[in-house]
Amino acid sequence: MRNLFLAALIVLLLAAAAPAQSNYDVILANGRVIDGSGNPWYVADVGIRDGRIAAIGRLCPSGPQACPAKRTLDAAGLVIAPGFIDVHTHVEDSIRRIPTGDNFLFDGVTSVITGNCGGSETELAKYFTELRSAGISLNLGTLIGHNSVRRAVMQSEQRDPTPDEQARMEALVEQAMRDGAVGFSTGLIYIPGTYSKTAEVVGLARAAAKYNGVYASHIRNEGDDEHGGVFTAIAEAIEIGRQAQMPVEISHFKVSNKKLWGQSTRTIRLVEKARTEGLDVTVDQYPYTASSTNLGVLLPSWAHAGGAEERTKRLQDPASRAQIASEMRTTIRNRNGRKRLDYAFVASCRWDPSLEGKNISQINKEKGRKGKLDAEIQTVLEMIEKGGAQMVYHSMDERDVLRIMQFPYSMVASDAGVIEFDRGVPHPRGYGTNARVLGLYVRDKNALRLEEAVRKMTSLPAQRFRLTDRGIIRPGMWADVVVFDPAKVADRATFTKPHAYADGFRFVLVNGEVVIADNKHTTARPGQILLGPGAPAQIAASK
Repeated sequence: MRNLFLAALIVLLLAAAAPAQSNYDVILANGRVIDGSGNPWYVADVGIRDGRIAAIGRLCPSGPQACPAKRTLDAAGLVIAPGFIDVHTHVEDSIRRIPTGDNFLFDGVTSVITGNCGGSETELAKYFTELRSAGISLNLGTLIGHNSVRRAVMQSEQRDPTPDEQARMEALVEQAMRDGAVGFSTGLIYIPGTYSKTAEVVGLARAAAKYNGVYASHIRNEGDDEHGGVFTAIAEAIEIGRQAQMPVEISHFKVSNKKLWGQSTRTIRLVEKARTEGLDVTVDQYPYTASSTNLGVLLPSWAHAGGAEERTKRLQDPASRAQIASEMRTTIRNRNGRKRLDYAFVASCRWDPSLEGKNISQINKEKGRKGKLDAEIQTVLEMIEKGGAQMVYHSMDERDVLRIMQFPYSMVASDAGVIEFDRGVPHPRGYGTNARVLGLYVRDKNALRLEEAVRKMTSLPAQRFRLTDRGIIRPGMWADVVVFDPAKVADRATFTKPHAYADGFRFVLVNGEVVIADNKHTTARPGQILLGPGAPAQIAASK
């Protein structure tokens, strides 16, 4: 009996001395878990196996040094949260050039939805194959864009589609949905989408709705108070969702007319009213008072009809040029509530990089012209003739930004692409959108609970775009995870010095692989293509 006891004791001692079995690939140890639902944080270990979250709880009873994992990441004093899902990006071409997507990952983003504002790839099967072959560090889903579809069928013509053209556009949308698009997007201030009427958009939206897609819209107007302006544009987006019987996502929700600052109370009420009526409407926003788009939006839409060559002819015709300038003057004063173009800064100008970082008033002055709006308009027209520019427009009020941020149906989005570090003067939102919310609005201004901010970056975007296995820290979900220091997280990018990665993100994991560790990109490319619900099961299974 004594020998049996001694043998058993030896077995127990040997087992205690043996290294712990690696039950997990990675364990995030002893962190404050914010699961993405909006619930309060709690302390736990998170175990990851085969790319998914396998367990949550006390997985390392003897401490981080003895975790049953191939790799242990100490998260003591840090937040463990789902990877952020950026629902409004423009990465179609830029992720080809920079597949590591550094500016997004250093801001905690693990998944992006691209194809917004009506602009997207149209041959999605080919696009997805290309990205899978090259490898990407982020997960990527895309919408199918109205402007891209319309241009493929009708070029840049300013007219209604014929029945045959409408059918061909709808067929392109349906094919994209079967290939895996998550929905249908419009950019109704851009060419050629601005030439469309509501009925055309409804028809295309219905084609996407057949495959359970989302309707995401850069609405027709974001600031003008004439003919209802932004309010009518919001109503149109809601009506399209109503007629197509599909969810609506209003992109970069804002009030961009200085004369209408404060009217976010009214725009929010329109969304609340729609939801009360049973319509599934949400919004996204970037946490800045400046937008970014091209210089051409200052021109009336008819000036662009037929493409760049036709626009050049109109600008060279004195009568047409005068009409364009006159309408621009009215738009700038009425739609933007401005007397000068000192709020419009050049972000990128291929034909003259020396203009980058300067506003139109400064550029106009350097040309020796009078500091008047009419002279600044002529400067804009000359810049358009030379090739245009990407711009940053300081057009919003901080109180509206904050009010929309606190709206429970709003989510956080950057409206950015993959950025080449140190090139141009891009909008800082491309580097610090999420860090800005967590640092400035949560920690410094106390305007949001930390758990609520994380919900707006994770489970709400996942719910909106039907990413059913992401956006929550829960066993079985894909292990897209960020680990950050809530006391240190901060955006470092500014409008004058935008090329600066965010601080405070210790680790970022995509599908269980570490891609950011202690301020370095590991070069891993574990990103997946996020397919919409219309993709056949066999395609979805291969993602």
